Amino acid sequence: MNLIEQLRRDEGVRNKIYMDSRGIPSIGVGRNLTDVGLSDVEVDFLLANDITRVQAQLWPFAWYQGLDDVRKGAIENMCFNLGLGGLLHFPHMLSALAKQDWALVAQEMANSEWARQVGARAARLEQQILTGAWT
Repeated sequence: MNLIEQLRRDEGVRNKIYMDSRGIPSIGVGRNLTDVGLSDVEVDFLLANDITRVQAQLWPFAWYQGLDDVRKGAIENMCFNLGLGGLLHFPHMLSALAKQDWALVAQEMANSEWARQVGARAARLEQQILTGAWT
């Protein structure tokens, strides 16, 4: 037995947010999200894992594999926000991506409920698709 094993046993391990016995949102092994939260290092670690997961989800698609890194980034950003299932609800955009018709891709992005919801984020990603430059 060591401290890690003891704390995992005594606190329990939860992979999703839960309310502890005092009603405080917690996660993991008793991490108090209200008072302790996450450090910048922890936030960056989670973000890196989330980006890796998004890229792995997108990798099987030929329309993704054929993109340059900047345009991949725009699609990864959308997938991060929408989830893969949400992104796949853009069939016309994905078809335009496969053809590398950047103007049509940007148009499909702009004419969506997603763009109305995220505003400036969508406008930046549309420009990223059009120009092939990070925005």
